[in-house]
Amino acid sequence: EVQLVESGGGLVQAGGSLRLSCAASGFTFDDYAIVWFRQAPGKEREGVSCISRSDGSTYYADSVKGRFTISSDNAKNMVYLQMNSLKPEDTAVYYCAGWVPRLYGLATTTCRTTSPDYWGQGTQVTVSS
Repeated sequence: EVQLVESGGGLVQAGGSLRLSCAASGFTFDDYAIVWFRQAPGKEREGVSCISRSDGSTYYADSVKGRFTISSDNAKNMVYLQMNSLKPEDTAVYYCAGWVPRLYGLATTTCRTTSPDYWGQGTQVTVSS
């Protein structure tokens, strides 16, 4: 059974930093991808960033490019989202999600998806102005 557990959310002032962590377990093989989504009240869910565990390929939404950095520690099955220069509009519940591109006939270096198969419980990030 795949499990994804987020941690690291909290309250921070604008301009501050937070690092979110996602602990992944239960994937049969190592060719999965992790996507960070966020959802603010009254807004659509947004794919913020993703990483391919196969080759480390990454993606960032324009809204976070240059401020957020995604990384992975494959030995620990951990994925991190370093968030710097946080803005009040970054306030949302952040979710770690996973999927296996190979099962959809896609290259293992693919990481973007709007419909991952597995979800974490979410962690709240609140940025005060």
